[in-house]
Amino acid sequence: MAYYVEYTVPATDDERIEIPVSDQESGYTVPLSETDAPVVHAKDLPIRSGVFGSSFDEARRAAEEIIGHSKASRAKLYEDGDNSNRVGAGKLIAEYTEGDGWSGH
Repeated sequence: MAYYVEYTVPATDDERIEIPVSDQESGYTVPLSETDAPVVHAKDLPIRSGVFGSSFDEARRAAEEIIGHSKASRAKLYEDGDNSNRVGAGKLIAEYTEGDGWSGH
């Protein structure tokens, strides 16, 4: 079974997330100073990341490590046998809130 953690990385008041949008340059990162592609400014960035683990407990521990290295305070853990990159795909099995930890579904 594949596990995925979803969370949102918020930008602080003095920063913003800039994403160049270009179909011609997809698949790799281009520094903003080196492209004339249109730029989208975002207040936050949604993330869906694969989590390694052969069980729920292993996946939960791996997800906690990922969340701990991000600015996120909330996250959702999904079990997804289809290995989809779509946000919300699979079965929601737990939610994380900073300070409270995990709650199961």
